[in-house]
Parts: sequence; structure tokens; C-alpha cells
Amino acid sequence: MDTQQKNEIMFTQLVLMFHAAAMQQMGKIKNPFTDKVERDLVAAQNSIDVLDMLKEKTKGNLSDDESRMLRQVLQELKLNYVDEVNRPDQKEGQTGSDRAAGGEPAGDATA
Repeated sequence: MDTQQKNEIMFTQLVLMFHAAAMQQMGKIKNPFTDKVERDLVAAQNSIDVLDMLKEKTKGNLSDDESRMLRQVLQELKLNYVDEVNRPDQKEGQTGSDRAAGGEPAGDATA
């Protein structure tokens, strides 16, 4: 494997690392360490901003495939971010998994 191939793989890994982090920070996927869905939109926005900065700083230096992948990742993240920002606040005590399942937090259900 030559240096260019290695750099392309590492660039893809970097972009996908920030993609996974932002999805986790938006509460779209579970935190693998806590096994809970957590939401931190400020951190998610920061992860998206880092990818936007990377796009600007690497303009003209990426292959067509790298540019397309970065553009698609940013589009997906921004659409998901807008979706999360526009969601009504979750009920206090309701976890992300309860939210995703459409359920009520334990102890709040009425009979």
C-alpha cells in the first residue's frame, strides 16, 4: 500500500469517526461505553463544524470519491441535526431509548 492509498483510508476513517460521534451526540445511536442514548446538541454541532472546516481546508486536495463522501456525510448530519433541534423537549427522566420506542418513562404511565 502506497502513501496516497494509506492517506485516503485515514481520511475516510477520520470523517467516519466524526460522523459516528455526531450521530451519537444527537442521540441517534447508543453510546457504546454507557449503552445509553444520550443527547448533546452542542457537541454534535461542534463535530459537524469540524467536518465543515475540514471540507474548506481540503478543498481542491481531495479525490472525487473523498469529496463526495465528505459532502454526503455533512448533508446527512445537518439534516439529522435540524431534525433534533426541532424536536420537542423530551419529558424529564425519559431516556433516549424510551424516546425512540415512543414509550413513557418508568413510573409516569397512567392506568
